[in-house]
Order: sequence, then structure tokens, then C-alpha cells
Amino acid sequence: MPRQEHHVVPKTSGGWDIKRNGAQRASAHAGTKEEAIHIGRAISRNQGTEFIVHNKDGRIANPDSHGHDPCPPRDRR
Repeated sequence: MPRQEHHVVPKTSGGWDIKRNGAQRASAHAGTKEEAIHIGRAISRNQGTEFIVHNKDGRIANPDSHGHDPCPPRDRR
């Protein structure tokens, strides 16, 4: 089963979309990246998904896990 994710991605016509992986339509749209991150993080926390923010060039800026991460970081104590 693929990992469930929400992505903040730039929209070609302007603004930023919050999209779930595999979805045709955006879950939400925002005018600024900061607003999209705020909205997307709330959606991701609510649905227990991975949260991935992209830069304008499409590269991943900073992923955040709100779900069941299949590769969680090890405890380094």
C-alpha cells in the first residue's frame, strides 16, 4: 500500500495547492506558500498523513510526518 501524503505544490496559474498523493483535484488552495503550509499541515495532522512541502522548482523543501512513518528515525540514545 502506498504511503499516504499531502503535498504543498506551486500552481502554474498562481498560488499554491495542497494535494493528496494520487488525487486529481487539490484539497485546498492558498495565495501564499506560508498560508498553504498552515492549511496543509492542519489537513495532514487531521488525516494522519505525511506532509511534504515543495519549492517553486518542484524540489522537496521539508517533509514532516504526521502518520505512521514506515521508516521512523532511530532513537540515538
